[in-house]
Amino acid sequence: MADYGVFIGFGFPARNREEGATKVFGELMTYLGGQAGQGNVESFEPVFLQPHGGELGGFVLVRGDRTKLDQMVASPEFQRLSLRGSTAVDHFGVVNCTCGNEIQHQMAQFLPDTADVR
Repeated sequence: MADYGVFIGFGFPARNREEGATKVFGELMTYLGGQAGQGNVESFEPVFLQPHGGELGGFVLVRGDRTKLDQMVASPEFQRLSLRGSTAVDHFGVVNCTCGNEIQHQMAQFLPDTADVR
């Protein structure tokens, strides 16, 4: 399993943009499926959250090689989808993330790297 990812978080559809939000979500899933088929993405998983009083309505966790993910996020097609997403849903955001074995590596470095910071 990949040690790096991209977290694509989103709130709820903007008022009167529910149809557009559904369309953009479908486009994103198609795009990520194509990226997976080309080997640029190892996996992706969409998640919808139950209403909980917060701003996050769901997310897609995309996993893969850091370099390939960076290239994907910088691509014109992903930028276009991100812009469309940000106009269709509230609180849309894209954030790099660390997962898998890289978490253990970072945690092993945490205490030595922060021991003298007080």
